[in-house]
Amino acid sequence: MFTDLDEPALRAYRSALTRPVDFDEFWERTVQEARAAAVAPIVERVDCGLTTIDVFDVTFSGFAGQPVKAWLRVPAGAHGPLAAVVQFVGYGGGRGHAVDNLFWASAGFAHLQMDTRGQGSTWSTGDTSDDAVSGPAAPGFLTRGIDAPETLYYRRLMTDAVRAVDTARAHPTIDGIRVSVLGFSQGGGLALAAAALVPELHHAFAFVPFLCDIPRAVTITDNDPYREVGRYLAVHRDRAEGALRTLSYIDGVNFARGSHVPISFSAAMMDPTCPPSTVFGAYDAYAGRKDIRLWRYNSHEGGGIEDELAALAVLRRSAPA
Repeated sequence: MFTDLDEPALRAYRSALTRPVDFDEFWERTVQEARAAAVAPIVERVDCGLTTIDVFDVTFSGFAGQPVKAWLRVPAGAHGPLAAVVQFVGYGGGRGHAVDNLFWASAGFAHLQMDTRGQGSTWSTGDTSDDAVSGPAAPGFLTRGIDAPETLYYRRLMTDAVRAVDTARAHPTIDGIRVSVLGFSQGGGLALAAAALVPELHHAFAFVPFLCDIPRAVTITDNDPYREVGRYLAVHRDRAEGALRTLSYIDGVNFARGSHVPISFSAAMMDPTCPPSTVFGAYDAYAGRKDIRLWRYNSHEGGGIEDELAALAVLRRSAPA
């Protein structure tokens, strides 16, 4: 069934979220500190038995210079310069196996798939730890470090996403001008953040994105991960104002208001995990060139492979002659 507003109301919806006055300064400082702490990435070829794709195990410096893993997949023998897609993973997942997700390299792109710190034990494996101390939190990641923006888990993860883009852009086989970001769900939320924090990106794809219009999301769905906030506030009854203010620093609506990278969104009208109005809140707020695909009869899978094929078509059209 439809889980949210009807289509005309979705397209008319405007988020009431307030952007913190120090939002830009907070993120500029965070990214600068991570870049200052970075060391050269370690890139090691992995023999996976593939003949058409070369795979490399990458370790790069993420938040506060902490090591983050990724897979880099490129067409076999490629020397570049290649257009690249940096992909971020959905909630609970990690970078997976070296031979997972061969779509983009098979299509001729360099593909950097970032691991997700502290996750990777639900539906795909991960290899990156989350080196941080936080206060009381509900099980999961959304309220981890929620006492302040500085300690929030997603501050670290979004900084990792920026550094993944930096790593891709500096790689010798990659054309630094043609680097795009892509993700579904949590990965879509990270793509939206990266589009705001790395303005030189070629294109962004935020499919059924998580972490958008969070104050609305936590009141209209009982699905995790948003339900984590409800569980937390049901116990910490006096912390709602502070918690929601902290979460506003990682909200896709607030990133959207400051971004001009061309972007493609998708949303699904039967999605109980990332309700479509929350996606439209970010879409409406987005300052740059944008488009959105609305899947009428789909749940949180959104357009699935159709979204990815649409992304491929966009990047094919924008390729140099």
